[in-house]
Amino acid sequence: MIKPIKAQPMPHAVTALLGFIAGFVDICSFFGLFGIFVAQLTGSFVLAGARIVSGQQEFMTVAAIPTFFAAGCVATAIAMAASGKRPLAWVLALECLLLTLMLVVLLNEPLATIDAPAAITAVLLGIAAMGAQSAMVRLFMHGAPSTNVMTTNTSQLAIDTTTALLWLGGMGEAVHAGEARARLAAYAPPIGGFIAGTAIGAVCFNAVGIAALAAPLAGAYALLAWSMRRPQE
Repeated sequence: MIKPIKAQPMPHAVTALLGFIAGFVDICSFFGLFGIFVAQLTGSFVLAGARIVSGQQEFMTVAAIPTFFAAGCVATAIAMAASGKRPLAWVLALECLLLTLMLVVLLNEPLATIDAPAAITAVLLGIAAMGAQSAMVRLFMHGAPSTNVMTTNTSQLAIDTTTALLWLGGMGEAVHAGEARARLAAYAPPIGGFIAGTAIGAVCFNAVGIAALAAPLAGAYALLAWSMRRPQE
């Protein structure tokens, strides 16, 4: 029988590193894959809608949303099947595999145009990796915000920052300020990690090209090693 997954509080360093990985992969895909963002799905919905009007139905655009969705489904199925047997490690292994395949494709196949088979394959692998990561955070990390979609995170950060500042100015309630500070502590690491990932990723991509993806891949494998060594719940 499949056991329910119980989300647990995670060290802030874990969500910060996941944010770093997502930001780094996103900037590398933007530079190396013709301006495509793989970490955030919002753009894919916009592109899909635009293609309905333009009539240009590129396979990558059509496949992006179901690929992200399917990766989340697979990650959830793996987590449930591995319940009691380090499910977090299994889902991290899935993300590592997808990112590894993405890097292998990019290093070994020509990327002449956005419609090149290698470009399409690399984009969908990156989207799948981020879909798996997004599902993983929801499944295992209690109270953690998204580590790859920053829009909602930034809105919540603005709300909580304002709440905390109003309390400091004597215009808010202590209980609300305490909740806001707790959320700030949870939301700041992945946002900071994502920003650092995009900045460092841009510098690394400028220096070594698509091989820079080895850095977030190393981070993902480090998390996998950590998840295999941590005590089982």
